[in-house]
Amino acid sequence: VQLVESGGGLVQPGGPLRLSCAASIRDYSRYCMGWFRQAPGKEREGVATIDRDGRATYADSVKGRFTISRDNAQNTLSLQMDSLKPEDTAMYYCAAAYIRPGAQCPARRDAYAFWGQGTQVTVSS
Repeated sequence: VQLVESGGGLVQPGGPLRLSCAASIRDYSRYCMGWFRQAPGKEREGVATIDRDGRATYADSVKGRFTISRDNAQNTLSLQMDSLKPEDTAMYYCAAAYIRPGAQCPARRDAYAFWGQGTQVTVSS
């Protein structure tokens, strides 16, 4: 299993950025996929998840600004980030958790068995 993130970079406050995650996972569609982030000196936190049925959940801090999506034919995960703020600066990680049909994505980090190496997002003028 391999998850590879891309798309990070430096962006000005208010600007957009789109992250992608390429997943080498058998039966990708059976997995909950999530984006997490970790800022220096802080714990890793959940940003957004999307389950097998395409239902998405978001952290309150990003609701209305970020959109998670998945392409099960291409085994990819995306995170469209708009109206970025300096506090969004962090390393962003893609993660995968196998879930049963109809189940919701887990909230706990330790429920995600597979992680990418991360991509850095810096929001600064």
